Formats: sequence, C-alpha cells, structure tokens
Amino acid sequence: MSNTLNNYFHRETEASAASFAEEGQPPFQTEVELNRSTPSTMAKRLYHNASERDRRKKINTLYSTLRSLLPKADQAEKLSVPDTVSWMLKYIPELEQQVEVLIQKKEELISRISTQGEQIHQENQRTIVGRSSLSAVSANWLNDNEVMIQISIYKVHKSPLADILLNLEKDGFLVLNASSFECFGGRIFHNLHLQVCVMLFVNCFLPSKLKVNG
Repeated sequence: MSNTLNNYFHRETEASAASFAEEGQPPFQTEVELNRSTPSTMAKRLYHNASERDRRKKINTLYSTLRSLLPKADQAEKLSVPDTVSWMLKYIPELEQQVEVLIQKKEELISRISTQGEQIHQENQRTIVGRSSLSAVSANWLNDNEVMIQISIYKVHKSPLADILLNLEKDGFLVLNASSFECFGGRIFHNLHLQVCVMLFVNCFLPSKLKVNG
C-alpha cells in the first residue's frame, strides 16, 4: 500500500513538472519583465516631450524676434507664423532698397564734403599768399631830422626786423629806437625811431632799403 502511494505521488509530481515545462514561464515572471521595461519607455517618452517643448519654445522665440523687426504698424496685432514669414519676405526687399538709397546719399555727402574741404583749403592758401604780400609803411616826422616809421606786415612775410635795421644802417640811417609786437591774426608791427636827413628820405632810400613790398 505504501509503495502504491509513493508511485502515485511520483507520477503526479512528474506530470506537474512536465505541465509546467510545457506552459513556459509563470505569469508573475511576465509581469516582472513588463514592470522592468515600463520605466525605460516612460523615460524616453518624457525626454521626447521635453525636447519637443524646448524646440517649440525656441521656434516661438525666433518668430517673436522676427516679428519685432517689422515696422510698428505691422506689430499692432500678433501675427501668425505664416503671416510673419509673408510680411518679412515683403519687408526685406524694401529694406534693401532703403539701404541702397542711404549708401548713395552717404557717397554724395562724402564727395560734397571733400569738394568743400578742397575749396576751403585753396581759399586759405590764397588768403595766406595775399596776406604775405600785403604790407604797409607809414612815416611821421618828429622834427627836421627824426622820423617815426611804422611797418605793418604779416608774420609769413620774409622781412625780419634785423634785416631791415641792417639795411638802414648801411645807408646811413641812425636807429635811435626800435620795437616790434605781434597782433591777433598774425600781423606784426615794427616801430622805428630814426635819425635821418630829409633829402635822403625824400630820395626814396627808405622804401627800397626796408624791402617791404606793397
């Protein structure tokens, strides 16, 4: 009787093992694997959603910046993305034309300024040359043999006071006193107190020896 029961339980155990092998993995193992794969899938989905939100945010920022470049009149109401692109395609050629006009105006102004600068330079040169040749000499007799001479010349004039005095002394003029000062504008005044013979002065020795060209 005991052997019979042992054989029965042995056969049942083998049958259960065979049935378990045929059915494959138990249900709880499938659930564990599903639970293991779910966090990875969810993480990928969350990452994808976050990336998509960032992408859309960047695009919206770019379109907002693009919209801000439009004229104020076109910013009265918020334009849609297609309208923004359409307005920009129309606005860019207009900007290019305005830039071309401004470049042309700039070149004209530069040319005009250059021409005016050259004219001013030439005028200044003519003025300097004219002033250098403009001199004045005046004489005031103090007595029969003394005369006060005033010479007015521009600084650029090549008639140093030392040369004038040297020429006067060579021709017999006695220099009693001499002074010189410069005024605003580059004009120099020489004041000469000379002792001179009237006939010598009248005979035009003084103008020739002063070497001051009128």
